[in-house]
Amino acid sequence: MRLNYVYRIYPDTNQTDQLNEWLETCRVSYNYALRELKDWIASRKCPIDRCNLKSEYIMAADYPFPGYHQQQNNLPKAKKDFPRLKSVPSQVLQTNIRTHISHFY
Repeated sequence: MRLNYVYRIYPDTNQTDQLNEWLETCRVSYNYALRELKDWIASRKCPIDRCNLKSEYIMAADYPFPGYHQQQNNLPKAKKDFPRLKSVPSQVLQTNIRTHISHFY
């Protein structure tokens, strides 16, 4: 049996602003990870000799599948490129990626 607890919080204005910033960062990272996955799938839908180059985004054939572990391992590099990600706890970003992978399938 699993027990769940629900807690009501009453954040002040500064905490509300920080939570909203975290939610916006999670939204952006979720959409980026989802777009990477969709681009990978779209680039493998048609044979390479028959794809319309104007409408199909072709990723390199050796580009690895952007699954959960691949995207999770790219988070430290992404934090260097996008300092905004450093403000959100790592566990939140990892859960965010895991959520998008589980909802996609």
